[in-house]
Amino acid sequence: MKNQPFHHRLSYSLQGIRSAWRQEASFRSQALMALGVVAVLVAVRPAPLWWALLLMNCGLVLGAELLNTALEQTLDHLHPEIHPAIKVAKDCAAGAVLVFSLSAVGTFLAFLGACLSHR
Repeated sequence: MKNQPFHHRLSYSLQGIRSAWRQEASFRSQALMALGVVAVLVAVRPAPLWWALLLMNCGLVLGAELLNTALEQTLDHLHPEIHPAIKVAKDCAAGAVLVFSLSAVGTFLAFLGACLSHR
């Protein structure tokens, strides 16, 4: 699988995103929220720094959710029964998604505050 042409690697990445979209309600919700953030950015047209901060946070949340999904899928396949160590790993991955999500919400609230203070 290593050292394959770029278009092959890209297709694997897109397949992973499609799988997460189909199988994970939380990924769909977060992707729709990211589209909402993009819509707000297009409507408000803030400074490039806000674009960078908000888009980076959206990417981090979606990336963390993809990693969480990959970990859950792998662990469930390798060890379908409940195991304390696997529970910790899955809970930590879910916690990482939560931390990134809270950071994204905080950044968006700071953006809204900045927009309201300039009016």
